[in-house]
Amino acid sequence: MGYHCIVLVKQVPDTANITGDAMKEDGTVNRAALPAIFNPEDIHALEAALEIKDRFGGTVTVITMGPPKAADVLRASLYRGADRAILLTDRRAAGSDTLATSYILSQAVATVENYDFVFCGRQAIDGDTAQVGPQCAEKLGIPQVTYLEKIIDVQGKKATLRRNIGGGWEDVETPLPVLVTVIESANTPRPVSAKRYMKNKYKRVPLEFAPDAPEAAEAEAQGDMLEQWGLDEIHADLQRCGFAGSPTKVFRIQSIVLKKEGFASVEPTEEGIRGLVHELIEDRTLG
Repeated sequence: MGYHCIVLVKQVPDTANITGDAMKEDGTVNRAALPAIFNPEDIHALEAALEIKDRFGGTVTVITMGPPKAADVLRASLYRGADRAILLTDRRAAGSDTLATSYILSQAVATVENYDFVFCGRQAIDGDTAQVGPQCAEKLGIPQVTYLEKIIDVQGKKATLRRNIGGGWEDVETPLPVLVTVIESANTPRPVSAKRYMKNKYKRVPLEFAPDAPEAAEAEAQGDMLEQWGLDEIHADLQRCGFAGSPTKVFRIQSIVLKKEGFASVEPTEEGIRGLVHELIEDRTLG
């Protein structure tokens, strides 16, 4: 008996290289100003799904939501062992907050159907909210197990999973289907397979081709066209997508730059410490 795993992945701006141009005036991320990478914890979520496939059999479907460029993470997923990849892209989804994003992704998962596991990273580094996974589970009406640390066993329609609880761990048994969020310590992602890379490196989504480009027909004929869905294909309610479905609004963005010229030396004496505390109180750093 095999299991069908769906993995929700995301292409994110590399927040290790933040610049002053990282945010737009409307409070949304200026993704063009930052290099794009595979969200780190989503790679661990993919590895968890591939572990299920290796140990118990089955297939792995990867879904990402974003512009055509986000197909890069789909190809990266295929290189590691995913069987199917779907890009969910639609201009009407622009500006979606976690509530709208989780609605759109849950509609996509429901459209795929016949799944046993939905894996996603604990959180994305461009938002750090850890909300999308749990919100998807709520909208799908399935149980959720967060902070996955280890897949212990899967038998029939039940899975035993170990989750990290900060100061320790707990083993939980859950019916399937289930949504699982994965942390970085859960596993060591496998490297890209050279054979799978050669097989999938030319795969593209339709929007990566110019209109009426002959290369598109050739890719279609050779089986190199990746699936591309819009909001209509997943039967989404447009009032729950994009800006219309996003109650989160950015009130103000403030760039804070800490500058200090020179330095102050504090003597390691009671009098020196007393003077330092007095200066911090005067600067309103303390008190």
